[in-house]
Amino acid sequence: MGLRINDTVPNLTVETDQGTIQLHDWIGDSWAILFSHPKDFTPVCTTEFGAVAQLADEWEKRGTKVIGVSVDGVEDHKKWKGDIETVGGAKAGFPIIADDGLEVSKAFDMLPAEAYLPDGRTPADSATVRSVFIIGPDKQLKLSMTYPMTVGRNFAEVLRALDGLQMSIGKGVATPANWNVGDDVIIPATVSDEDAKAKFGEFNKILPYLRTTKAPE
Repeated sequence: MGLRINDTVPNLTVETDQGTIQLHDWIGDSWAILFSHPKDFTPVCTTEFGAVAQLADEWEKRGTKVIGVSVDGVEDHKKWKGDIETVGGAKAGFPIIADDGLEVSKAFDMLPAEAYLPDGRTPADSATVRSVFIIGPDKQLKLSMTYPMTVGRNFAEVLRALDGLQMSIGKGVATPANWNVGDDVIIPATVSDEDAKAKFGEFNKILPYLRTTKAPE
C-alpha cells in the first residue's frame, strides 16, 4: 500500500548537504514540502531547484519548510547547488537529502521495494522520483503530485495548492477550481444554511449543495 493522503509520513533519519536530520523533528510545528528528483546535474531539475530558491520569502510567509531529495550523494549536492544558484539567481538555503540508498524514495512510494541504482545509471533508472509532497504540522501527507522527467513542475501551482490547504484546513472551508488567495471559498455541504449564516454571515447559494462566501480572515 502506497503513501496516501492523511497518512503520517515516515520519520526517517537522513543525510543532507546540511547534516543529519530526522524528518519529524525537522518539520516541527511547520508545514513542509518535500520535492524529489532522479539525479543531480540534470537540466529540468536544476531549473526547478532554482525556482524553489527564488520562492524562499513565500515559503517563509506561509510557515513552510522545503527540502529536496535527489538520489545522489552529499558531495554532489554541494557542488550542484552552485549551478542551482546560477540558474535561479537566488541562494538555495534549503537542505537536499542524499538518497543514494533509495530509502526515502521507497518509503514515499516513488520506487518499488526491489529497485536499485545500477552502475553508470541515467536519470531514467529513477525517473519516478519526480514528486511533490505537502506535509502538515501534524506530519500527515496533505497533497502529492508526480510529474514525468520532461515536464518542469509549476511551483506557482505548488504555492497555490499550499495556500488552498492552509485555508481549507485552518478555516473549515473548501476552495473551488482555480482558487487563489482573496477569492471566495466554498462552504462544506455538511454545514446547514442556518449554521453557515451564523459562522460565515452572508453567502451565495448557487446550487443546493454549492454555496460560496468570502474567505475567512
